[in-house]
Parts: sequence; C-alpha cells; structure tokens
Amino acid sequence: MTNVIHCYSRKQAIEDGILIDVSKLAKELGFTYPVAVTAGVWESCIQVPESVKGWQDETGRLWDILNIVRVGAKSESSNCLRVQVLFQNKPVGPPEKVTLVAHCGPGDKAEPVLTIMLPGED
Repeated sequence: MTNVIHCYSRKQAIEDGILIDVSKLAKELGFTYPVAVTAGVWESCIQVPESVKGWQDETGRLWDILNIVRVGAKSESSNCLRVQVLFQNKPVGPPEKVTLVAHCGPGDKAEPVLTIMLPGED
C-alpha cells in the first residue's frame, strides 16, 4: 500500500488559477464534461495580444479552441487528443500555428473531466 503524502485537487488548481474553468462556454458547444484550460493556454492562446485588440476577443479565441477540440474528439477514440489551432497574434502576416493537447481523465471524484493544455504541461 502506498501512502499519499500530498494531493493537489482540480478544484484547488482552479482556485489557484493554475486551471481556468471554461465549462460554461464549452457547454454551449455541446460538451457534457467539465472543461478547463491551463494558465499557459490562457496566456499564450486565449488572452488577446495588444497588437490585435479591437478585432479579436477572448471569447472568440476560446470558442475556436473548444470547437476544434470538439470536432477532433468525434474522430478520436483515446483519452488524449492533439489539435492544431491558428491564431492571428500580429496585425499583419500569417497566423501562428499552435499545438494543444486535450486530455480526458478523472476529476477530483473520479468523474470525467477535460483539460486543454500546451504540450509538456501534463
């Protein structure tokens, strides 16, 4: 038997800002499980850079991520999905391609939850 020394719950991670709960918008797209993104995803993909503020917003960028994950999940049978999302982070030039990982796993009470993260954040 292994003794647990410390346990960091999903609820604590959300309270600490390590994860951001985006379940409300995800539900509008048809997600049935709670969905969170990491602070890294929020800062690098959802938060709108100053150079494109005014013609993009956080809700739209999050909507794009969730929609791509939703479509990708329909054709994936594993609990881990890699997707690529394009973000326009500069007023001119091509969009930036970002790889994200969506992982479905157990939440604090072993319920299914989805976490969207950058590669290497797992």
